[in-house]
Amino acid sequence: MPPGEYGMLGEWEKEGDHDIMMDFLLPTGIFLKFPVSRNDTIGMVWRNASSEPLYGALSDADAYVFTCINSTAEREELEDETRRLCDVRLFMSVLRLVAREGDRVEKLTNTQISLLIGKGLHEFDSQKNHEVNEFRVKMRSFCEEKAQDRQRLPWYQWMEYSFSCDLEPCVSLAEPGGIKTKGTKKIFVNVKFEASDESFMLQQEPQDLPVILMRSALKKKATVFRSVRQEKPEDYTLQVNGRWEFIYGKYPLCQFKYIFSCLRGGQTPHLTMVHHSTVVKYQEEQGCLGSQLSKSRSLSKPPPLPVKKNTSSLWSIEEPFHIHLLQGYRVNADEGMKLVVQAGLFHGSELLCKVVTSGEVNVCSEPLWDQKLVFDISVSDLPRMSRLCFALYAVIEKAKKPRSTKKKNKKADCPLAWVNTMVFDYKDQLKTGEFLLSTWPSVPDDKGDLLNPMGTVEKNPNVDSAAGLLIHFPNIRPHPLYYPHFDKMVTFLQKWPDLPALHALELLDYSFPDPMVRSFTIRCLRKLRDEELLQYLLQLVQVLKYESYLDCDLATFLLERALSNKRIGHFLFWHLRSEMHVSSVSLRFGLILEAYCRGNIYHIKSLWKQNEALNKMKALNDFVKSGWQKTSRQQMTDDMKLCIKQEAYKDALSYLLSPLNPSIKLSEICADRCKFMDSKMKPLWLMYKNKWVQGDAVGIIFKNGDDLRQDMLTLQMIQLMEILWKKEGLDLRMIPYGCLSTGNKTGLIEVVKNSDTIANIQRNNSNSAATAAFNKDALLNWLKSKNPEDKLDQAIEEFTLSCAGYCVATYVLGIGDRHNDNIMIKETGQLFHIDFGHFLGNFKSKFGINRERVPFILTYDFVHVIQQGRTNNSEKFERFRECCEQAYKILCRNGTLFVNLFAMMKAAGLPELSSFKDIQYLKCPFQNMAMIW
Repeated sequence: MPPGEYGMLGEWEKEGDHDIMMDFLLPTGIFLKFPVSRNDTIGMVWRNASSEPLYGALSDADAYVFTCINSTAEREELEDETRRLCDVRLFMSVLRLVAREGDRVEKLTNTQISLLIGKGLHEFDSQKNHEVNEFRVKMRSFCEEKAQDRQRLPWYQWMEYSFSCDLEPCVSLAEPGGIKTKGTKKIFVNVKFEASDESFMLQQEPQDLPVILMRSALKKKATVFRSVRQEKPEDYTLQVNGRWEFIYGKYPLCQFKYIFSCLRGGQTPHLTMVHHSTVVKYQEEQGCLGSQLSKSRSLSKPPPLPVKKNTSSLWSIEEPFHIHLLQGYRVNADEGMKLVVQAGLFHGSELLCKVVTSGEVNVCSEPLWDQKLVFDISVSDLPRMSRLCFALYAVIEKAKKPRSTKKKNKKADCPLAWVNTMVFDYKDQLKTGEFLLSTWPSVPDDKGDLLNPMGTVEKNPNVDSAAGLLIHFPNIRPHPLYYPHFDKMVTFLQKWPDLPALHALELLDYSFPDPMVRSFTIRCLRKLRDEELLQYLLQLVQVLKYESYLDCDLATFLLERALSNKRIGHFLFWHLRSEMHVSSVSLRFGLILEAYCRGNIYHIKSLWKQNEALNKMKALNDFVKSGWQKTSRQQMTDDMKLCIKQEAYKDALSYLLSPLNPSIKLSEICADRCKFMDSKMKPLWLMYKNKWVQGDAVGIIFKNGDDLRQDMLTLQMIQLMEILWKKEGLDLRMIPYGCLSTGNKTGLIEVVKNSDTIANIQRNNSNSAATAAFNKDALLNWLKSKNPEDKLDQAIEEFTLSCAGYCVATYVLGIGDRHNDNIMIKETGQLFHIDFGHFLGNFKSKFGINRERVPFILTYDFVHVIQQGRTNNSEKFERFRECCEQAYKILCRNGTLFVNLFAMMKAAGLPELSSFKDIQYLKCPFQNMAMIW
């Protein structure tokens, strides 16, 4: 065994389907040893044991469960017998069969949830934390009741949960090509019936409702097949071929995004008539697992809060608030330093009184202070959400400068750690007794920023390595002190009229911690339609980090909406799951993920498949990274394709719903069309067949090593701009392609088909690489080759509009590092930008010189295309300029919304979005745009 390598973890990293010698310990006392394939499932192993001695002495298989020591050196029960051994990743090649204890369905579900969310549910149990336990019980009851209510819905209402309509924001734009016309042009739709290969081509008005199309289809069917039986269109729904996407409801056909995109691209929509009985089967299938689980346990309600006896009014206590700083643990600092603790009371971002500083003590692993810290605020004046913030730092003596002989030595501060805790507990009670606070490491900064009131109130879970502070909250009275009920504070707030939802978003910032204010905000947000909530879901997940307690209105609101709309649930899951590696939020996010899974057991099946595929993509990417420098690029590409064709990879990577868009079916992976890209992290370019639609392949890019959250945020803003423009009748042909962070520096990006970079087009249309960028005709000639004859005018129109949109978007967002390798164009003419590693004016510089010389990219070859290749075509350029101005003015009217959304993302920890100074950049473009032209 190589030095430093323990157990058999290396065996699971090997490629191929080879055998591994395994030991089996049976309850009968029999010890077995035989080879099994690394791709065998646990169930296969059980069947292999059936031919061994004393097998007949065993009870039914359901009475037992295999246990192992897993890759984290913990004992694990392998309830899911469909898992492969290579996925279990045993630490040692030993499986033990033991009698099963407890309910199998419950334990299997717990195992699946643990593996799916990336955190064992036993970790929640081991906390022995009353707040955690009560939140889990309450949220589980809430989510399971929502699931039961959902299963009682009529089929057409259940459709709204499972397959919510994907609509264009403005119906007036939804005409062929997206161009407004005086008259209405009829559209052709191809419709077939399920379980039938025969289809009909129907002609409809763009403004027709789906029920009219279904009535036409039934009439056509009756005519062709001479059917006597009368069928009602209300008993059917329309499914997009090859997708889990449906066309239904009281919306015009042209407002559905699928039909709109088909019409714009000159394609015929292909739909299938699905009878409601099929939908009912889907509903029953999804409800089956949930009902099994609910039968396996009785719903337990959270224990009642203790009766408040012998309480005093907090507002009658005028003595100053104080705590005792006792000692520290595991403190690591250089000898010769002095250790100091700074403490401050905050309400949101507001400092309630002067910061208190402890005395200095000598550096040691367990420094002792035993000091009373008194704050200049009375107990009666403490707000309900008062937060006590600590900073541990070391004081050192700076060396004297040679020329300075008269001045005294100055002290400098070396920040070591910080930690926050609430003054009141989750039951409104003023804390008493000792608390050991496990701290978070500090980032060196000025002394004024040592305290971190915006940071989490969770303790660092790495208690064995993190520095700790032991503090004591005194018993001010011999009985508990509770904060007065909110009815005695906030009567006027309850009478406030609701704010517009988009204005209320600002109140979710950490500066507004009051629970009644946050409750008022959620009341306003309930007005958001599902598609609007999806638009702001990324921010709403981030501001969960500002909540002081687990049980909060925001968490309940998000779970409620996620369990009412599967698409919201899908993205809520991945936004939470992608940050489970962050210690400060893993508890809160893990508990919400567990609750969501409890309320949607069937969704686990789909998410599990996606998670399995992502794990294989990461393994494949690691394989490419480890080998691409050792061999030729072509050889590495061939090796990658051979790897994908292996059964373990092919099964895991095929037949799943796309995490980027759960309506898209990824069928069989096309190994021969897959490749890796040339950038540093060697992203995987994966192509999928769509067996339901001939010739229509779907591509995704897997990236491992880059934080995609900044790209997600940028693309979200571009999509929001597009919606705002469309609502005012301006369609600038934007392409906010799909991008999703799925874990620690891992994620997926949508492949935009039939597109290429400007750099590639210039290189391929020039005789010399050195002069490629100066060939002004290359781009126009490429468009001509892809759009012959009368299609060219439309392609130039697409280019002009999209170029205007991205000029404005990249300027307003301060997107930097723009060059021809990260600007792309579709064959239809749409221009779009990719790779948003720098925004908010964080431009690259070299030798102190700013590399970004212009406010946005508008090169002479772009202008050449806009002017249709004619240098004197000022009319076309003037129209381009008018589009830019119109787009910009619309954004100006919504500037506050963009500022608020970026402000809500401060909690994400993005390097270029960490303070209000970064957000201030957004205000400049709205003031300066008129100066550009």
